[in-house]
Amino acid sequence: MSCDVKQQEGQSQNTARIFNIQRYSLHDGSGIRTVVFFKGCPLSCPWCANPESRSHQTTYMRRMAKCLECEECEMDVDECPSGAWEQVGTDMTLDEVLAQVAKDDVFFDTSQGGITLSGGEVLNQPHFAIELLTRLKQLGYRTAVETSGHGSTTQLLRIGQLCDEVLFDFKIMDKERAKQVAGLNLDKVLENFTRLVEQGVHVVPRLPLIPGYTLDLLNIDKVIWFLKPFDVEEIHLLPFHQYGANKYQTLGMEYLMKDVAVPTQSEVEAIRSHVEAHGYRVVIGG
Repeated sequence: MSCDVKQQEGQSQNTARIFNIQRYSLHDGSGIRTVVFFKGCPLSCPWCANPESRSHQTTYMRRMAKCLECEECEMDVDECPSGAWEQVGTDMTLDEVLAQVAKDDVFFDTSQGGITLSGGEVLNQPHFAIELLTRLKQLGYRTAVETSGHGSTTQLLRIGQLCDEVLFDFKIMDKERAKQVAGLNLDKVLENFTRLVEQGVHVVPRLPLIPGYTLDLLNIDKVIWFLKPFDVEEIHLLPFHQYGANKYQTLGMEYLMKDVAVPTQSEVEAIRSHVEAHGYRVVIGG
C-alpha cells in the first residue's frame, strides 16, 4: 500500500482518522507533549504496542475486564451497558483536533513541550498531517513527528520542514529480514533519513530494543555505522515492553511476542554503554 494513500471510503478530505489523543506524555519529544495518534500503518511489526493502529479502517475492541457477559451480546458500542465495546478510530476535522490539543496549553508553556503526531504511521495520512502541522506552527506550537520513515520522501520532507524534531525509528537493519518480518523497505527508510538530514531537519534516531529482532550488537552497530557520516549527537533507546499485549486479545488478533521476556536493566545498560562509547548521548525511552 502506498504511504501517500488515497482518501479512504467514507472519510472526508478535510478529516483524518485518529484513534487517540494522549495528554501529558513525557516520552514523545521534548517537555510535556500531547500526542495525536493517526490510524493506519503499512508495517506489520510483531512487537507493535498499538495493534489497533494498523488498519486504517474503524475497528472495535472488546475489553473483557469491563464485559458483563450478557446473554445476548449486541456487539454495539452504543448498546453496550458497561462500555466494554469501544470504537477505535474517529474521523476528526482540523478544527476538532486543534480544539483538543489547545486544552493543554498551560503544560506546553511551563515545560517547553508541544504536539507530537504519531501512529500508526503519520505518512499514511500525509495531507492532513501537513495541514495540521502548518496550523500548529502558525499558532506558535512546538511540533514533532514519530515515524518509521517508511513512506513518500516528498511528503516526509514537507512534514519534516514543519517540525521542531522528527523522532525516526530504526528497526531491523538487514534488508531482506526487515521486509520479511515487518514489510519494511529498508533502502527507502535510509534514503528518507538521509534526505531529512540534508534538508536541515532536526532528526533524532531511535532504536527499539526488541529481543530476537533488534536487541543485538550487530544490528545496533549497523545503525551506528549508518549514522557516522551525519551530525547526530543523541540516540534514543526504546526497550521492548508488554504494555500493549492485552490489546491483541481485545481485537481478536494473535500476539506473537506474548512469551518474550522484556530486556533486563543490565541488558539495556550494556547497550547504552556501547552506544555512548561511540560518542553519542543516550536517552532511554525517548
